[in-house]
Amino acid sequence: MAFENILFLALIQGITEFIPVSSSGHLTLLHAWMPSDQAAADALTDNLIHDLTMDVALHFGTLIAVIVYFRAEVKNLVHGGVDILTRRESQNRAQAIHLILATVPVLLAAAALLASGLLDALRTPEVVAWASLIFAMPLYLADRFGASDKTLASVENRSALWLGLAQILALIPGASRSGVTLMAARGLGFEREAAARFSMLMAIPVISCFAALSLLQLILQGQWGALGEAALGAILAGGFAFLSIDVFLRMTRKVSLLPFVIYRVALGGAILWLL
Repeated sequence: MAFENILFLALIQGITEFIPVSSSGHLTLLHAWMPSDQAAADALTDNLIHDLTMDVALHFGTLIAVIVYFRAEVKNLVHGGVDILTRRESQNRAQAIHLILATVPVLLAAAALLASGLLDALRTPEVVAWASLIFAMPLYLADRFGASDKTLASVENRSALWLGLAQILALIPGASRSGVTLMAARGLGFEREAAARFSMLMAIPVISCFAALSLLQLILQGQWGALGEAALGAILAGGFAFLSIDVFLRMTRKVSLLPFVIYRVALGGAILWLL
């Protein structure tokens, strides 16, 4: 795979993973709009569309980025996991439980959709377009009119579960995991930056599970080729993701989510027009 193609894939994955525009939606479009000529399609698949190895690498890169960025919070969550196992009451334990409650619903829903075959059926440009459009307005309304008096310390079991249920919507390409969790958090009254931070922390177990399952599939299929390219993709995606996280969090302190809402509407409209 050419360097510029690895760079392109890493750029898309790294930048869009943690902002409310849907990385899965963008990658779905990349998969769908391949040349109709089979020979050209095969060539493009070899040189542009990431195979399973690259897929794992790109997600691993973004996973490392968010763990490094939130290393203090991740350390507390690890201690909280230990406290859960040892039945020790602590603030870290409560935070770990909140993250578990926010993660379990989407994992169960993903397993059900995967078993039914609906997960692959949703990966079409039409779904991406309509999801981008439909979820743009609730995101705007929640951000514009939602209260802003709750911090991360205000997260409780009930709100964590609601955020987890909202995260199920992220299984629709174009809905955006970041978008639906930000929408729910703002609707529940969390400050914009606090909502963004918890949304990103919620991404850690989800991406970890996806990467682990993909890695298992990779091992079973014996696809170990292009490891050097995969490592490069992981590094680039991680770098772009780290910068994206930092820039996005800085933006939440100064501006609303309106620029992302406008982008989603423009993207959805452009897709429908092209179709």
